[in-house]
Amino acid sequence: MARIAVIGAGTGAMAAAARLGVAGNKVTVYERSASYGGSLGRHEHEGFVFDTGPGLLHLPAVQRDLFVKTGKESLEQSVTLTQVDPASRHLFADGTAVSLPNASRAGVASALDAALGAGAGERWTGFLERARDAWDRSRRPLLEEPLRADHQVLGRDPYPALRQRRLLRTRQAATVAEIGAWELADARLAALLDGYALSYGLDPRTAPASAALLPYMEQTFGSWYVLGGMRELARAVYERCVARRVEFVFGAEVVRVVEKDGRAAGVELAGGAVAEADRVVLGVRPHAGLVPGGQVGGADDVTVRAGSVPGRFVVLLSLRGGREADAVHRTVVHSADAAAEQEAVFGGRVAAHPTVTVLRPDDPATRPDDAHEAVTLSAVVAPQGPVDWTDPAVRQRFADVMVERAEAAVPGLRERILHTEVRTPAETEAETGAEGGAVPPPALAGAQGAYLHPGNLTRLPGLYVAGGWSHPGGGLAHAGMSGTLVAGLVVEGDGFRGSQ
Repeated sequence: MARIAVIGAGTGAMAAAARLGVAGNKVTVYERSASYGGSLGRHEHEGFVFDTGPGLLHLPAVQRDLFVKTGKESLEQSVTLTQVDPASRHLFADGTAVSLPNASRAGVASALDAALGAGAGERWTGFLERARDAWDRSRRPLLEEPLRADHQVLGRDPYPALRQRRLLRTRQAATVAEIGAWELADARLAALLDGYALSYGLDPRTAPASAALLPYMEQTFGSWYVLGGMRELARAVYERCVARRVEFVFGAEVVRVVEKDGRAAGVELAGGAVAEADRVVLGVRPHAGLVPGGQVGGADDVTVRAGSVPGRFVVLLSLRGGREADAVHRTVVHSADAAAEQEAVFGGRVAAHPTVTVLRPDDPATRPDDAHEAVTLSAVVAPQGPVDWTDPAVRQRFADVMVERAEAAVPGLRERILHTEVRTPAETEAETGAEGGAVPPPALAGAQGAYLHPGNLTRLPGLYVAGGWSHPGGGLAHAGMSGTLVAGLVVEGDGFRGSQ
């Protein structure tokens, strides 16, 4: 039985801990905050309950596999999952609106034709067919296997872009923005695709065409809500860990991975106490001094994409008045000036016209009674640092802009507000330790490997990396896969190549 120290109690780290616990190891999780869940936080105010992180689950097969492999109770026996239908409503700058059904390719095509005009559905369907090819080509090496030693093969983009005649020569779309301009040929379809990329913290102007996997994943495997809020998923994973005899130590900040005889040998806590271990799993973003010699990369080392990674600005609204019967769970109010928004977000400034996602769950657990409603607004923003999100005036102005834009999705929104809570990248940084409050994007093939993440193995024997800042990147599904890969590497050895 190996002693394993896990740093951080995010979902990726807990996924690794549960699997390692069921394999018979003595696992201890050290978490700097007072609770588990990482980005799956919760805020409560006078009977209103809000998720402060991801509001929907995509690719639930990752979580289902975790529960199957670590106990008798399935995911559905541990939480109540409901499909969100329609999956999303989109309000475009020209006033066009379209609601997209959940996990129905034909339904999405029909809705797009009805809202945007004949042919729109066919163009989007053709795009998704090419995205499916990219998914089939990259799913295993990108998501289901540890990062390969010859990871350079993932530098080639798997998206089979159409050949286009441009400026007297044949070209193929290499970025999300070029797919929108050249293949979708409709500003609203382009905005739809850009919105998927932006929601994951990716710049459509530079994100490789393989980001087509993101809308494909959502529209193929569906959008799911966990009754009681997504925090309930974190609770269920935590309880599964406890059932597998994983020990949690909260309020325990790890300041250093201990190295002895050339391998990881434990962790040092703030205050100087040392906990010895045979293996260490790093479930947080590495920072200066945490890992000896910065030994995070290994034989499968990659160069992490340069530039700042954006964060999230969230406005939690307690409203008087009940949710109307035809309200949509998720509405995306697209920017009136997408180019300016992208320049601001990825240039370290405050966007004047942000894309705002409005979440209105029909869940009695989120409100005091049916005469009230809990609504969450979110936008992708520049991280703390380039923008001072601690400045009260900056926070208030941007929150006001978000509320103003969200009124297109929630009738009479401003007049219904009882209480407002604002959370910015500054709060994310303080609570999770992520520099700038950045939210890690998923790994993508293409762009010469610039959108890959460091592998789960490191240069320091006995030290592994799980969670959104490691392969295969951020997002609940990807972070969960990282936990699966780390557990496989620890239990089966460095030659583990993923489940067959």
